[in-house]
Amino acid sequence: MGIKSGDKVKVHYTGMFEDGQVFDSSYGRQPLEFVVGAGQVIPGFEEEILGLEVGDKKRFTIPYEKAYGPARDDLKFSVQRSVLPEDVNVGDLLEVHQPDGNFFVVRVEELGDEVAILDANHPLAGKNLVFEVEIIEIS
Repeated sequence: MGIKSGDKVKVHYTGMFEDGQVFDSSYGRQPLEFVVGAGQVIPGFEEEILGLEVGDKKRFTIPYEKAYGPARDDLKFSVQRSVLPEDVNVGDLLEVHQPDGNFFVVRVEELGDEVAILDANHPLAGKNLVFEVEIIEIS
């Protein structure tokens, strides 16, 4: 019968971009553990493992729409360069704290003398993702 919604699963995975560059892997550490259908992983990942059995291995591509969605221009904004740390570089991740105590992570996209552009999109937004998975346990 294989994996179905509501099952608790453990999987090892390697996540890559379409060019083969690895962005994450569980090999060498604990397998990823989650409940299928509980929204704990991206939707496309759950869909692709349905029906698999312990020991099965599978490679699949998840379109960005079923991963982290499109990159949105409205999540990019400018700030005065002077409010950022002096040693900040393009590509750095920073925490932005809101008045209510919440915070979110942004990536420094551009650094000018006066203004910086920050991007609050998820780092994998707008990207199709390739996964290789191995089913370790189903309960």
